[in-house]
Amino acid sequence: MADLANIMEIGISTFLEATPDPVTGEVISHAVRLRDAVEEIVLADQVGLDVYGIGEHHRADYAGTAPAVVLAAAAPMTKRIRLTSAVTVLSSDDPVRVYQAFSTLDGISNGRAEIMAGRGSFIESFPLFGYSLDDYDELFEEKLDLLLAIRASEKVTWSGVHRPAIDNLGIYPRSVQDPLPVWIASGGNTQSAIRAGMLGLPIAFAIIGGMPESFAPLVSLYKQAAAKAGHDPNQLKIATHSHGFVADTTEQAAELFFPSTQAQMNVIGRERGWGQHYSRATYDAARSMRGALYVGDPEYVAEKILLLRKNLGITRFFLHINVGTMPHREVMRAIELLGTKVAPIVRKELART
Repeated sequence: MADLANIMEIGISTFLEATPDPVTGEVISHAVRLRDAVEEIVLADQVGLDVYGIGEHHRADYAGTAPAVVLAAAAPMTKRIRLTSAVTVLSSDDPVRVYQAFSTLDGISNGRAEIMAGRGSFIESFPLFGYSLDDYDELFEEKLDLLLAIRASEKVTWSGVHRPAIDNLGIYPRSVQDPLPVWIASGGNTQSAIRAGMLGLPIAFAIIGGMPESFAPLVSLYKQAAAKAGHDPNQLKIATHSHGFVADTTEQAAELFFPSTQAQMNVIGRERGWGQHYSRATYDAARSMRGALYVGDPEYVAEKILLLRKNLGITRFFLHINVGTMPHREVMRAIELLGTKVAPIVRKELART
C-alpha cells in the first residue's frame, strides 16, 4: 500500500463561474467559460498541479452542468493531471450514467478520472430531474450504493426505491482504473463523514468559512468509523476545498480576488437568507492565517496549506480560484503560481518531515 505520510496533492476546483463581472457588468458566455476551462486544465498539467475538479451546477451563473464532458475535452492535451468532478450531484443523477461518463473519461485520459459524489448544496437539479427534496438523504444513500456496486462488478444485480431495478446487466465501458476512484464530498455533515469512513472511501471537505481547524473532530469521526469498519485509517485520503487566489504579492491577490468574491457571496447569501452583507472586513478576517480564504502571495498560501495539513492531516488541497467571474488572464496567472511556486514550497517542506 502507498505511504500517505508525505503525499500532498495540490490542484484547482471550479464551478465554471459565468457571473456578471463586478466591475464592468459584462457576462461571460457559457461557451467562452467552457473553452477557458480547457485552457486552465492544460496549464495546470503543464505547471505540475496534481488535480483539476469541476463542480456540477444547473443554474445560469455556472457553466458546469456536465463536468465529465469538459474534462474529457482536455484529457488528450494533458499527461498526468487527475480529472475529477467537484462534485457530481449523485442524488439527482443516474449512477449508471455517472459511471459510464467517468469510465469513458478514464479511458480517454488513460486512468486519470475520479468521481467526487455529493448530495449538493445547491438544489436546482432536484426539480429539474424530477426528484423531491423530501428524499434528499435517502436518494444519496441509495444511489451511492448502486454506484459502488457498478464500479465493483461488470454485471450488476440491484434494486432500490428511487430507480428501476437492474437484473444481471453489464455496464460499459469499464474503467482503466480498478476500481474507479470515488470520493465522498461533505460540507461538514457528521453523517457524511461517518458514512465515508465506514465505506473506506476518501473524503473531501468543503471549507469556505470559519476556521479550517474546526473540522478536526470530523476528521477524527471519519477515521474512527473507518477503523471500526475494518479499514486502515492510515490509508485514507482526505481532501479540502477552499476559496482563494494567488498573485505575486499578497496585496495584489487581496485586491484582485475581493470584488468577484464579494459579489457572488452576496448573491448566495441573499438566496440562503444569511442576512449579512459580505464586507471587506469579513473578507480580510478570512484571509488571516487561521481563516478559510487562501489569498496571498505563494509563500503565504503555502504556509496556510501546510498549517491545514498539520491540523487536519489532509492529502489533497483544492484551491477554488474564481468564486465569481475574474479575467481569464488573472486566473491563468494564479494557476501558474500555484503550480510553479506554491506546490514546490509545500512539497519541499513535507519532504523534510
